[in-house]
Amino acid sequence: MSAHSLPEKAAAVWHSLEVDKSLELLKTNAETGLTPQEVQQRLQKYGPNELEETAGRSAWEILVDQFKNIMLLMLIAVAIISGVLDLLAWQQGSLKPGELPFKDTIAILAIVVLNGILGYVQESRAEKALAALKKLSSPNVRLIRDGKPVEVVAKDLVPGDVMLVEAGVQFAADGRLIEESNLQVRESALTGEAEAVNKRAKLILPEETSLGDRINLVFQGTEVVQGRAKILVTNTGMQTELGKIASMLQAVESEPTPLQQRMTQLGNVLVTGSLILVALVVAGGLLRGGNLQELLEVSLSMAVAVVPEGLPAVITVTLALGTQRMVRQNALIRKLPAVETLGSVTTICSDKTGTLTQNKMVVQLVYTNNNSFRVTGEGYAPVGEFQLDSNNVSVDQYPEIPGLLVACAVCNDSVLQQQKGQWTILGDPTEGALVTLAGKAGIEKDQWESKLPRVSEFPFSSERKRMSVICQVEEVKTGVSSLSAVDPAIAGMLKSERYLMFTKGSPELILARCTQIYLGTSSAPLTDQQRQRILAENDTMAGKGLRVLGFAYKPLNEIPPEGSDEASEQGLVWLGLVGMLDAPRPEVRAAVQECRDAGIRPVMITGDHQLTARAIATDLGIAQQDDRVLIGQELQRMSDAELEQQVDLVSIYARVAPEHKLRIVQALQRRGRFVAMTGDGVNDAPALKQADIGIAMGITGTDVSKEASDMVLLDDNFATIVSATKEGRVVFTNIRRFIKYILGSNIGEVITIAAAPIIGLGGVPLSPLQILWMNLVTDGLPALALAVEPPEPDVMKRPPFSPRESIFARGLGSYMIRIGIIFAIISIALMWWAYNHTHAAGYQGDPDTWKTMVFTTLCLAQMGHAIAIRSNTRLTIEMNPFSNPFVLGAVVITTILQLMLVYVPPLRDFFGTHLLSPTELGICFGFSALMFVWIEIEKLFLRLMGKKAV
Repeated sequence: MSAHSLPEKAAAVWHSLEVDKSLELLKTNAETGLTPQEVQQRLQKYGPNELEETAGRSAWEILVDQFKNIMLLMLIAVAIISGVLDLLAWQQGSLKPGELPFKDTIAILAIVVLNGILGYVQESRAEKALAALKKLSSPNVRLIRDGKPVEVVAKDLVPGDVMLVEAGVQFAADGRLIEESNLQVRESALTGEAEAVNKRAKLILPEETSLGDRINLVFQGTEVVQGRAKILVTNTGMQTELGKIASMLQAVESEPTPLQQRMTQLGNVLVTGSLILVALVVAGGLLRGGNLQELLEVSLSMAVAVVPEGLPAVITVTLALGTQRMVRQNALIRKLPAVETLGSVTTICSDKTGTLTQNKMVVQLVYTNNNSFRVTGEGYAPVGEFQLDSNNVSVDQYPEIPGLLVACAVCNDSVLQQQKGQWTILGDPTEGALVTLAGKAGIEKDQWESKLPRVSEFPFSSERKRMSVICQVEEVKTGVSSLSAVDPAIAGMLKSERYLMFTKGSPELILARCTQIYLGTSSAPLTDQQRQRILAENDTMAGKGLRVLGFAYKPLNEIPPEGSDEASEQGLVWLGLVGMLDAPRPEVRAAVQECRDAGIRPVMITGDHQLTARAIATDLGIAQQDDRVLIGQELQRMSDAELEQQVDLVSIYARVAPEHKLRIVQALQRRGRFVAMTGDGVNDAPALKQADIGIAMGITGTDVSKEASDMVLLDDNFATIVSATKEGRVVFTNIRRFIKYILGSNIGEVITIAAAPIIGLGGVPLSPLQILWMNLVTDGLPALALAVEPPEPDVMKRPPFSPRESIFARGLGSYMIRIGIIFAIISIALMWWAYNHTHAAGYQGDPDTWKTMVFTTLCLAQMGHAIAIRSNTRLTIEMNPFSNPFVLGAVVITTILQLMLVYVPPLRDFFGTHLLSPTELGICFGFSALMFVWIEIEKLFLRLMGKKAV
């Protein structure tokens, strides 16, 4: 029976089976492996060892989808009808002299194509997460087949194969350890935890053991750091843990962002309202005996006026400007809508290692001779203080400390180095923390290695859980004892011995081998009471989430023979305990508080131990000391409904597996939360894709996590997320500002156009081409300037606005209607006066000049609107005009461009405008100024009423 034909539960619990049982179930032999015939049969049954890809949208489908937008569909219909009317006019010879046929149609279709391309560019980023996932598959694998060692390509692996691995090899499939020698595996690609895992073949683990604790299994995509092993392949292809992640990744469907949802809603409302108004105007005109062709021209102009053609471009540019500002703050946005989406985040689910912490082990506590010393300092810089009861102390006052620190320095294989002003570690992070600790007391590893050169060692192994080094303390060349030259830090450890053995490892194990304790400057018998105090302190440190090591020494007269570690590491002299932690980033505490002030709840989701997770979360203010920690095993037993009831109560998740992260995000979303999820490992990719904002780590993140994300943190810092969230809020506020600016104008245009036939004026006041000019240029340039308006002071002192709120929420809809009506009243009044003025007896100009006056007034009125709308509450006179100089510049440039359409002959001919006299232009400016005056009066009125403007 093969693993894949086992019951589903059994196939998933190889870690709970003995090696022989696993070999039996997979019908294979640890010494000979599979025969070529068996391999072929299994390849046919299970398929190649590859990650399968489900078909997504093609580039053509993405492009076609852009033209399903209801506003673009209406514009396409308008272009077609306009083209038909132009064709009829051309055939009838009713075009005016010099008038170009189909120019409105061409202009409208150009806008449709431009908007379609903009949408396509935003959505056409290929899904590369799975491609990055496939790169983790090793190309070649060493196997035993038919009793012989062979090398095959990874895709030809099958369940039952026997792999041979050594340091540097990447696993090409999941497997059960058959035998191993000092095997350490880096599983950060899968679990997100940087520290290498010691693997053991003979262990049998409980079924519910979490993925990160299955130390008798290996997984595809992880890497051998040291040692060698023989592996039974248990799962290949999509059945591996990596394959399950690929399945989850492909099962996650991308939801439209809040901005996309709001734009869809806006389009539906505008188009529906426009069609209703068109129907009323046409029906009313026909009842009054109006000309159908003229009514159709009015309808076309209304339809073009209601669609904010420039809005998609303005939004795209605004989001692009937001991404540039975020990059300067170390946040790289991969998908433009994510800029605005960040402003709606209510919950940030953050990994621990490297994001909330420095990803650098730092010693926090040292315990020796009944004293617990706190050690300050950050990272690997050998700068810090030793504190006792919150007071700085000198290590020379406590003779036991220097001896312990010498042991930290010499019983160590890592190197502390400074590069470009940064202190870094070459070697294991845990050992690096010990070298840094010694350096803080002036005990430098290089100097002590020359004082105490290493002559032999008993290396660390997962079985021994300890390491010993034997150092020489006698000058060999002269044969003269150099004890007098040895630093006083260890003088008390020696009598006449020639060597010192320093040992470090598991505190309980080291303590059990000690018979004496180092006190003051000499050793004394170790009492039971002292043992109990040491073990109690070890438990206290572990309860704080610290990784604790015990240290001891032993004077020797000769170098112990190789393989004598069990006998030699007895009768040790206890030195003390050292507790270390991947310390929190110092700036994260303030960022967490800023989150809380802004109504955002931070949540820690980690694969690390629950005690460590609680210690970090409590220190940073993410959770309280007595808050519940939900671990992966508990979460696994919960139903989705039970988890949904808990997610708002739990702020710390520990020992989680890949599917757990995805479930947590989904549960939060079902509770109505808007979730940002950070991660760096392959295991995070499905949750990153599912989250409303997926945030990958730029430094430690895998390619898979980056491709699945919306944003990449270039500095892997939680505080950067908070800065990006602030920028998202600013962008959303500015988007609302220019939406009400643009749509207020559009509503005014529509009402003005509809009013012309109703009040009996001949012809349409605005052509589709003129309306496109207004919507793209007159509205577009000031709207872009409004997009860079500085943030409001309270932007991070209020809760996030609901991402599901309507685009018209919080008074924006009523503002647009109110301002649109005022626009229309001003324009209709001007239109009525201008029509009568140009049709009065004795008027010397073109009788259609009134249309240009309406066109100019609408455009210039928007300039006053742009200046006034910068603030909802402050009068323009109270604001610094140069705090956003772009608005002033846009108003000046747009006014000049508008005047060029009237006074430059080629432009006047193309846009169908008429020459205005200075008096007529002055009247246009006068009516336009009324818009600015009205908005300023509104602010004063709202201020007097004690209300806050929209």
